[in-house]
Amino acid sequence: MARPAYTPGRPARLTVPLADLHRAPAGARDRQIGFGADLTVIDENDGWAFVQTALDGYCGWIRAGEIGERACAITHRVDAAATHIYAEPDLKSPESAALSLGARLSVTALRNNFARLAQGDWVPVQHISDQAARDPAGMAERLLGTPYLWGGNSRWGIDCSGLVQAGLTACAIPCPGDSDLQEAAFAPVPDAIRRNDLLFWPGHVAMALDGERMIHATAFAMAVIVEPIAQAMARIEAAGQGPFRGARRPPPAATGAFP
Repeated sequence: MARPAYTPGRPARLTVPLADLHRAPAGARDRQIGFGADLTVIDENDGWAFVQTALDGYCGWIRAGEIGERACAITHRVDAAATHIYAEPDLKSPESAALSLGARLSVTALRNNFARLAQGDWVPVQHISDQAARDPAGMAERLLGTPYLWGGNSRWGIDCSGLVQAGLTACAIPCPGDSDLQEAAFAPVPDAIRRNDLLFWPGHVAMALDGERMIHATAFAMAVIVEPIAQAMARIEAAGQGPFRGARRPPPAATGAFP
C-alpha cells in the first residue's frame, strides 16, 4: 500500500521587514509575518516557498527571496510600535527600512544608544527589548490608530486577531493567528470582564482595557480604536454581526519563549 510522503522541512528566517503569507503563489493574503520570524520551508516552486511559521503554525506561500538561513540567535524584539533601521549608529544617518512591533532581532553590539544587528545595520536601543512585556493590553495600545488591514500583522495595517496576537506575543503568551482559534485556545471568563480578557463576536475579537472599555482593530473605523464595551456590543448586534459570544482569559504570565 502506498504511503504519503513526508518532509521534515528546512529551517529558515524572514529577512525582509514584512511579508504576506499567501494561500497560493501570488494568491490572496491570509496573514503577514514580520522580520526575523522563524519558518520551516516545506516546499519550493517557481520562486515561491510554502512555509509554516514557528510562532503559530500558520502555513502559506511567500516569495523565496524573502527568506534566508537562521544564521544567528535571536536576542531582542522591537517593542515600540515601529522603528527604523539605520546605516550607522547615528540618528542623522540614512534609514534603510522600517520594522514593526514584534520584529525579531539578532543584536551583536551596542554603540551610541544604537544596537548593531547581525546584518550590519543599526536600530535605536529605545525601541527594542530582550525581556517579555507584562501587559498585553498596554502593548496593543501602542498600535492605536494603526489602519485596519484584513490579514494584517504590522503597524502599517492590522486586523482584529493580528492585534490580539501582537499584544499577547509581546508578553510571551502563545496565541493563534485567527479569532476562532484564539477563542478555542483560552478558558472562558468565570467572573467580571477585566483587563486583557478577550471579547468575541462571530469573526471578531477585541481586548478589554478594563471592565468598560476595549481596544480592537475594526473595519467600522478602519483603524485600531478604543471603544466602550457596551456600545460595541449594541452596535455590532444592531448591524447584524452579533451576538456577543463571550469572553476568554489568557494566562497572566509568560508561558512561551522570548524573544
